Formats: sequence, C-alpha cells, structure tokens
Amino acid sequence: MSDAAHEPSRLAKMLDSDFAYKFRTSPVAMVSTAVTLLLVLAAIFAPLIAPLDPFNPASLNLMNGFTPPSTPNQFTGESFLLGTDDQGRDVYSTILYGMRISLFVGFAAVAFAMVLGISLGLIAGYVGGWTETIIMRIADVQLTFPSILVAMLITGVAKGFTPVEYRDSMAIIVLIVAIGLSDWVQFARVVRGSTLVEKNKEYVQAARLIGRSPFTIMLKHILPNVLSPVLVIATISLALAIIAEATLSFLGVGAPPTQPSLGTLIRIGQGYLYSGEWWILFFPAVTLLALALAVNLLGDWLRDALNPKLR
Repeated sequence: MSDAAHEPSRLAKMLDSDFAYKFRTSPVAMVSTAVTLLLVLAAIFAPLIAPLDPFNPASLNLMNGFTPPSTPNQFTGESFLLGTDDQGRDVYSTILYGMRISLFVGFAAVAFAMVLGISLGLIAGYVGGWTETIIMRIADVQLTFPSILVAMLITGVAKGFTPVEYRDSMAIIVLIVAIGLSDWVQFARVVRGSTLVEKNKEYVQAARLIGRSPFTIMLKHILPNVLSPVLVIATISLALAIIAEATLSFLGVGAPPTQPSLGTLIRIGQGYLYSGEWWILFFPAVTLLALALAVNLLGDWLRDALNPKLR
C-alpha cells in the first residue's frame, strides 16, 4: 500500500523525463514554443482580440486609408496601432484574421499529407513487390520537382476544372489539397523505411501466426512504432506548408481576396512599398517570418531531442 501511495503520477513522470529536461534546458525550444503558442492563440481568438473585423464592409471607412502606425488620421482623427491599408482596414486586425487562414491551411495540408504519406508508406513497406516499386518510383519522380511548382501545377489544374462561380469558395480546399499532395513524399519515405525494419520483428511475426490481417498488423502494431519520426517531420512540414501557402497567395493563386491570408496581405502591401506606406507590407511579413521561424526551430529541436543517436 505504501509503495502504491508514493508512486509518482503520470504528470510527475513526464516532468521528470529526459525529454522534459531537454526542453527546460533548451532556450531555443522554450522561446520557439512560446512564440508559436502565442501566435496560434492570437489567431484562434482573433474575433475577441482584434479591434475590428477587417473583412466586414460595414466596419470600414475609406477615409482611414493609409494611416501610419499609432498616428491620428488627418480626416477622422482615429489612431491604429499598426496603421491601416489602402481600404482603411486595421493592419493589426488583418494580421490576426490572416493568420487564421494561414494556420488553418498549414495544419490541414500537413494532416492530409500525413494521412496520405503514412498510408502509402505502410503499404509500400509491408506489402513490398510491385506495389512498393510503383509507390516509391512515383515519390522519386515527384522529388525531382520543387514542391512549390507541384503545388502551383495542382492548383492550376484544379481551378481549370472548377466552375468560375465556385472558385473563390473552393480556393481554400484546393490550396490544402495542392500543398498536401506536394508534401506527402517525405512521410511516405520515412514510414516505408521504418516499416521495413518493424515488419521483421518478433511481435509482427507473432501477430501473423495468430491470424491477424495485414491491415490490422499495419494499423495496430506497426503504425504506433513508426510515429516518432513522423511527428518531427510534421512539425517541420508545418512551417514549410505555411510558407508555401503564403507564396501561392502572394503569387495570386492561393487564398481568395475575400479570405486574405498573410501571403495575400504581403502581396497587397508590396504594391505600396515604394510609395511610402511601408507598414502595410512590413508587419504581415514580420509576422509570417516569426511564425515560420518559430515552428521550424521547434521542429529542428524535436528532431534532435528524439534522435536516439544523440541521447
């Protein structure tokens, strides 16, 4: 009874683990996690934090257009923390709402790429033969092209088959699918390599002997043992997906003007950079840089922390 009473809780075990110790002793991990959480929470609670809804025409006043940061407008006398854009929209509010689109597309695209890549990687590694050859040759061919070009190609083809009246409403879904299809290869290659190792271990052989189906073995036995490197890749891929979305939106083939993301805001600000309205471009660009850098640094730290060779 006394041993059971003094047994540490699951939370205490987690806090005393090597992973938690590495996190507490790594300034990079702590700062990148704090910045990522801050920006994600700001995007989630944008309707509560933002002073205005920048995409509600009723809240806009064209007389507030091109107001510098923290400077009273010469016509209305209103002041905005980060200034306003050409339509009088509060830049601070547009960044908060724009991050919602960028993060949603990033998370959804990575989730889609994970499901597709893990599924194909498990099948290729476990089934082998011609199935493995076909899947991995497709992956090798796709790796010869930059991901952003693959995403642009998929976006262009999808828009070509989408009726004009539905293009804006389907733009976000097309963007998610395009980025996901351009990023599944890394997941498939890692999962396939891990599956080749795991399928020859004793617990998989035992599952076969008791009559478990290949689908059950892949899903319940092999998959849980190949997820560690996948989570690291997913974190790094999230930063790349956010940058890919911003790039596509900057080029005008991503988020529609009615749902502008950070990339769209940067494209709008770029047109006014040389006329002196620098804040329209500067603040969305800094936000995108901080978000992508924080997520990328967190992914790099996770890769090192979970690497058994560095323990």
